Amino acid sequence: MTMQNTALTKQQQLAKLVSTPLFERAIIGLILLNAIILGLETDSTLVENVGSWFELGHQLILAAFIIEAVLKITAVAPRFKLYFGNGWNLFDFSVILLSLLPATGELAMAARLARLLRVLRLVSAIPELRLIVATLIRSIPSMGNIMLLMSIIFYIYAIAGYQLFHLNDPQHWGTLGLSLLTLFRIVTLEDWTDLMYTAMESKPWSWIYFVSFVVMGTFVIINLFIAVVLNNLEQAKAEQLEAIRQPVSRDDLIKELANTQLALNRLQQKIKKQE
Repeated sequence: MTMQNTALTKQQQLAKLVSTPLFERAIIGLILLNAIILGLETDSTLVENVGSWFELGHQLILAAFIIEAVLKITAVAPRFKLYFGNGWNLFDFSVILLSLLPATGELAMAARLARLLRVLRLVSAIPELRLIVATLIRSIPSMGNIMLLMSIIFYIYAIAGYQLFHLNDPQHWGTLGLSLLTLFRIVTLEDWTDLMYTAMESKPWSWIYFVSFVVMGTFVIINLFIAVVLNNLEQAKAEQLEAIRQPVSRDDLIKELANTQLALNRLQQKIKKQE
């Protein structure tokens, strides 16, 4: 029983270690170092002179990430679902597996991509970024409805633009495809007034077409996207707070009791030694 308690305590200490701010900052530092090395490798002169050091840095960082994964898996053993059931942990583990691919031959491109994916681990390492990404993912269904509405508006305005302006400005309105591309340019507000003034040379009232599309496409639709994201962000924050407020689980209580029992046993042993 004592050996079991000791093993349990070591596992709990390991779990505390991997969740400490210092450990998390160290991992973030390694991810940033990996990003810096990848940026420096874009300089051919540096690669020729110190390319071997860059490669050594990649290997050391990969070794650190492997150790991190082993520590986190060991901390939850034998309940491995606690690790692999987390989407962020699964992403980190997948990046590590891809990084083990040889950086030569047919798999060289995949290995370079895996090194680049390590930078994305910043998202999983920083809680605030995880919250933002989770918000974007949960916003996708609502965004789909807005995208459908936006597609309908684009299609109607593209056909109208073709019929109105294809004779005077075929470069931008000559086909349905060009009209859609032009509307995308307008919705980004990239020199859209130039297109409007060109159209107004033949049809002075055409400003109504352009201004109405800018209002609907840019100010209304884009703000709908922002509203959906902000609404889901608030919901995600509320769920996060609710998860924090949830009562302690049965497993956590058992661990705390085991720790308390172990501490009492140690105290009894010290008292006996003093006697």
